[in-house]
Amino acid sequence: MWLMLPLLPDEQLLDAYSNALRLQLEREFVHMLRTEIRRRRLSLPKERVF
Repeated sequence: MWLMLPLLPDEQLLDAYSNALRLQLEREFVHMLRTEIRRRRLSLPKERVF
């Protein structure tokens, strides 16, 4: 999975992160997405509590 994240466009990465939070997916997966977002120096979307 780590190898595929650089291929994901920024917008799709941010959407995946937002959806992972909304769906309350595994912490490791959310952390992996957040790490890639920070590596790209993108702004994290606002985290909302669902």
